[in-house]
Amino acid sequence: MKKILIIEDSKDLAFGLRSNLEMECYEVRVAETGPEGLHQATVFVPDLVVLDLMLPQMNGFKVLESMRARRLDMPVLILSARSEEIDKVRGLRSGADDYVTKPFGLMELLARVEAMLRRGETSGRGKPEADDGNLRLRDIEICTRTRTVSRHGGAVDLTPKEFDLLLELLRHEGAVVSRIDLMKTVWGHSSTIVSRTVDTHIAELRRKLEDDASNPTLILTVRKVGYRLVQEEP
Repeated sequence: MKKILIIEDSKDLAFGLRSNLEMECYEVRVAETGPEGLHQATVFVPDLVVLDLMLPQMNGFKVLESMRARRLDMPVLILSARSEEIDKVRGLRSGADDYVTKPFGLMELLARVEAMLRRGETSGRGKPEADDGNLRLRDIEICTRTRTVSRHGGAVDLTPKEFDLLLELLRHEGAVVSRIDLMKTVWGHSSTIVSRTVDTHIAELRRKLEDDASNPTLILTVRKVGYRLVQEEP
């Protein structure tokens, strides 16, 4: 049985989410504060975390950053009334896998949860098959066994989804990959879901891996289609 942790201070919302998720045969725990949520993420070790941002004692951003610092890499779905783009970007930069804005449709939320868990099952969080576990892309070294990345000999801190996205682009060996295909393969979403999530993650990858993120040469945009990875130096 898959385990889900809900970190949400609204008792009514947490109760409703828990009831519906338990009807879908998930094992669910609820934490009402940031510190309690971080503790439960450590001891309960859920397969997925649903995380509110506006929490007492420790906000959701801090909880997420602390989780990733502790190498808790389970998928995290942010659930928040804060709909501003800057909050979504900050959440993704902190290591979130997806972001749903309140108010939301219950069926959509359940579909996203199912997709995120299914993606984790089928991809092993994006780990590819490799003979020695090491890949090289220009001046970037990728270790698939430890899921670590370095550039010019220095460590590059990628979130789990950024790592998965980089590997998915690399697998296509320079071919164009559409946003819809990336949403399906990396996030597990159906093709009917439209999201800025891919674009935001691409922007973060460029910021961390390109010499000049405003003039990328590694990850190129193919207008109205998607993205492609250029392995050769320009």
